[in-house]
Amino acid sequence: MEKVDWKVDGMTCSNCALSISKYLGKEGATDVKVNPIDGAVSFSAGTELSLPTLKKGIGSLGYKVLEQNGQGHDHSEDHSFLSNNKKRFLFCLPFTLVLMLHMVDKWVPIHWLMNPWIQMALCLPVFMVGMWYFGRSAVKSLMGGMPNMNVLIALGALAAFVYSLTGAILNLGPGYLFFETSASIITLVLLGNYMEETSIQSTQRAIKSLAKSQKLMANMIAFDDMHKEQIFPVENTQLRTGDLVLIKNGEQVPIDCKILWGDAMVNEAIITGESLPVSKQKKDFLIGGSVLESGLVKAQVTATGKDTVLSGILKMVQDAQGEKPPMQKMADQISAVFVPVVIGIALLTFILTYAVADKTLGVSLMRAIAVLVISCPCAMGLATPAAIAVGLGRAAKNGILFRNASSLETFKDIRQVVFDKTDTLTTGDFLVSAYHTNMEDALFKQIAYSLEKFSNHPLGKSIATQWKTNETIQWKTIEEIKGMGIKATDAEGNFYEAGSFKILPKGFINDNHNIFITKNNILLGWIDVSDTVRPEAKTVITWLASKNIKTILLSGDRQANCDTIAQQLGINEVLAEQSPQQKLEKIAALNKQMPTAMVGDGINDAPALAKATLGISLSDASQIAMQSSDVILMNHGIKNLPQALGLGKHTYLTIKQNLFWAFLYNIVAIPIAAFGFLTPT
Repeated sequence: MEKVDWKVDGMTCSNCALSISKYLGKEGATDVKVNPIDGAVSFSAGTELSLPTLKKGIGSLGYKVLEQNGQGHDHSEDHSFLSNNKKRFLFCLPFTLVLMLHMVDKWVPIHWLMNPWIQMALCLPVFMVGMWYFGRSAVKSLMGGMPNMNVLIALGALAAFVYSLTGAILNLGPGYLFFETSASIITLVLLGNYMEETSIQSTQRAIKSLAKSQKLMANMIAFDDMHKEQIFPVENTQLRTGDLVLIKNGEQVPIDCKILWGDAMVNEAIITGESLPVSKQKKDFLIGGSVLESGLVKAQVTATGKDTVLSGILKMVQDAQGEKPPMQKMADQISAVFVPVVIGIALLTFILTYAVADKTLGVSLMRAIAVLVISCPCAMGLATPAAIAVGLGRAAKNGILFRNASSLETFKDIRQVVFDKTDTLTTGDFLVSAYHTNMEDALFKQIAYSLEKFSNHPLGKSIATQWKTNETIQWKTIEEIKGMGIKATDAEGNFYEAGSFKILPKGFINDNHNIFITKNNILLGWIDVSDTVRPEAKTVITWLASKNIKTILLSGDRQANCDTIAQQLGINEVLAEQSPQQKLEKIAALNKQMPTAMVGDGINDAPALAKATLGISLSDASQIAMQSSDVILMNHGIKNLPQALGLGKHTYLTIKQNLFWAFLYNIVAIPIAAFGFLTPT
């Protein structure tokens, strides 16, 4: 299956997105996501699907698949005549204003404007623009079986124009001339569409600021025939993995790379939302788009194109915007039947006004037109996507990434938060604080290092870092067992283990240490390591308590250690000495009690994070692809957790408010128009 990402121009409401989604699904595309906010369309296509045919099919619906340049945007029509709503509105406005002058003919000497043919001549350019833009879209949406808002606009403008043209031809008098109505409908809707576009663009500012950092100039390092270093500027899009670059003080890091020489203070605010610079040295990774506030480094490119951290973030945000939370699906269902219902109400209004209320044909028609043009399915269809776009953009700007839009809505239900201990509530910067062995220290450290250098656990990694030696044992077999530790066999068949108290021989009493080393089930010694609580942990736990959200510590560490941390931070409940499988079972049980969020480091806690109602992981930004959670905090800690919870709840509240006002507007405005209080005369 091929993953396809397109930009589609011409979408004006959620019905447009629904028609494209329906068409692609009918043609056999899967995992279809259409975002009416930014025109992004993504889907999976099998080998039997022809992409040119799909593009042509979307074109037949009244939309256009844009040809993308390197930045994923099409500029081919940006400067063409009447290419956007602003240009169309400015073109139509003078004609409409002149047409409206006949309403003040008592005060202004414009009797010539009362001539029906002059009115038609002034209306015709506006009408043609309206029919070319709204009319074509309306016809194609009807042919596609998914009528959009343009059907209502086109019907209203067409009815007023045809009625007026009939009056002009038959010379029926001023009472039959409504050319200004047709023109004003088109002009005002174009103004509304332009204002909507401007509003939508403002929701994308945070994402666009990230996208701008994808294309930068780089100082590429190359060597001439004399093996002398030469530096020349290139666009970062021309760089390839393995290329060398020079990054100077004050410059943006052009692309993901690894420092080979030098050190620097780097501002990673574009990724993490944290304005304080971070120290970077040899072998550290730099993220494209971050800024060197001081220092000079030479680095090797580690990722390009779609594989960079910034591209991954943008893709994640765009995918999330394409997702539909439950409230959006409900709004889409209503929008899908809204246009036919409004047309039915308009027709009924015309019949009842003319036949029952005994009004003139002109009055009846004006009321029907008012019903058509006053209704607004777009308000319902865009209420959720607009709020989601703002929420996701604001979150990304502050170093909070949502994998899907549903996560934003899920936050409102969270009543308890489960924390892992190591690397989540604590810093993960472990130091060997004590150890004991009955053998030579050097040999004990050699055995411990030889085992722990294969460990992925933070405790094992810290021991391997501090006790590193060139004299290592060559193992015949070695494996890491989650929740237990490392098991290895040497060339002579001796069996070694390094792990928690769970590896101790039966009957061993003194098990109150972090790491134990055994040989053939005989204890060689133990190692204690110390960790420190994150400085923001207490503040975060206190904030959760103030919101009546229960906190739970879930860890594989000893009960005594977990109790100490929980007491220090004010955590409500402790579940200690849990294996990964037990963590998974505990989360499943907690989910049944109430909606539960799990906060972990995203690697060792992957199963539990995936099982939780909402998985929240911490990331050092270089491990985005490894995360299995719904939300990622990018700023090396949990201090943004309250902000993530707040953004989620605020976004949900905004969606509810948007939908409330959208429904209220239509419920109130349509009857008012039907009873003749809003006739477009």
